[in-house]
Amino acid sequence: MNNPTPPAPRKPQLVCPAGSLRALQLALQAGADAVYLGLKDATNARNFAGLNFDAAQVREGVAQAHAQGRKVLMALNTFGDARDRSPWQRAVDHAVELGADALIVADIAVLADARRRHPQVRLHLSVQASATNYEAINFYRQRYGIERAVLPRVLTLQQVQHLIRHCEVPVEVFGFGSLCVMVEGRCALSSYATGQSPNTAGVCSPPSAVRWDEAADGVRARLGGVLIDHYRPGEPRGYPTLCKGRFEVGSLASDYALEEPTSLNTLSLLPQLIESGIDAIKIEGRQRSPSYVAEVTKVWRSAIDAAWSAHCGQGRYSVQPAWDGQLARWAEGQQHTLGAYDRPWR
Repeated sequence: MNNPTPPAPRKPQLVCPAGSLRALQLALQAGADAVYLGLKDATNARNFAGLNFDAAQVREGVAQAHAQGRKVLMALNTFGDARDRSPWQRAVDHAVELGADALIVADIAVLADARRRHPQVRLHLSVQASATNYEAINFYRQRYGIERAVLPRVLTLQQVQHLIRHCEVPVEVFGFGSLCVMVEGRCALSSYATGQSPNTAGVCSPPSAVRWDEAADGVRARLGGVLIDHYRPGEPRGYPTLCKGRFEVGSLASDYALEEPTSLNTLSLLPQLIESGIDAIKIEGRQRSPSYVAEVTKVWRSAIDAAWSAHCGQGRYSVQPAWDGQLARWAEGQQHTLGAYDRPWR
C-alpha cells in the first residue's frame, strides 16, 4: 500500500473478561461494551478449575448481554490437538448455537473449519496467533475472513500506529492486566516443567503441577517439581508461573530473571490510541475475581468516556489519581508499566 490513509478515530469498545457468570454480570453493570469468555475445557487459554462456562451459563450470559445491547465473544484460542481436533470443532458449533457474537480464534485449522461450516460467524484473530505485522493480519483477513485482530503485547506505540495504517481489519489492543513476557501463542517454557503445553492445555501453570512447601523461613513455590520462588514469612505471593519466578543467575542474587510481576496500564496512552484508530481496548483477567472485573471495568469505562469527550473537543483528558489508585489494588505486585508500548532505551 502506498501512502495509506489512517482510519478515522472512533470511540473504542471496552472488552472485558468473564471467568464466571457473576463476573459477566458485573462487567455489564460497570459498562463493558463486550465480554469475552470460554468453555470449561482446553479450547480456551484460561482453562482453570472452577472457572469458565457450561452451555447453560453461556446461554444465560448471552441473553443478559443482548438484553442490554452488549456482545459476548467466545475465546476458542488454544491450538487443536493433531490427534483429535473434534473438541475444537464441537466448541465452534456450541458457540454458534449458543449465540456468541464472535469467536476469538488462534489456530488456522479452527479458523478454516469455522468459516467453512459457519460462514455467517464473525471471527476475531486471537492474541495467541501472535500476528505482529499488518501483512500477517491481512493474510488472515484474505484467507479466513477475520473481522478484528487482537495485537500481542510486544509492540511499541509507534509500531501499533504503523500497523493500523496498513491493516485491512479493525485492531484491538490490551489496555490493562497481567503481562506475558513470551510471544503469545509460542510459549513453550512451562511445557518443560509440567509436560503440558499452555497452547493446547489452556494453562501455563496447571494446578496439578503447582506445589506450595511451607516452612519456618517461608513458603517455596514449585511448578512440576522446579523451585521457582521462595516467599519470606508475610511476603505477598502470586500464582506461580515460570517466567515470573525468582532465580539465581550466575553470581547474581536471586531476583526476577525473566519478568517482574507487574501489570500493564495504558491509561496515559488513551488519547494516542484513540487517535491511532484502534477499534477496541481489552482488559486481561478471566482468571481474576468478579470484584477485579467490576472495579477495573468501571475505571476504564470512565477513562474511555473522558478521553473520547476530550477528542471531540469537550474538555481535556488527564489520568485521575483515583483511577490509578483503584487499579493499583488489582495490579500484580501493585506495580504498573507501559510494557512494550514505551521503550525509552531504544
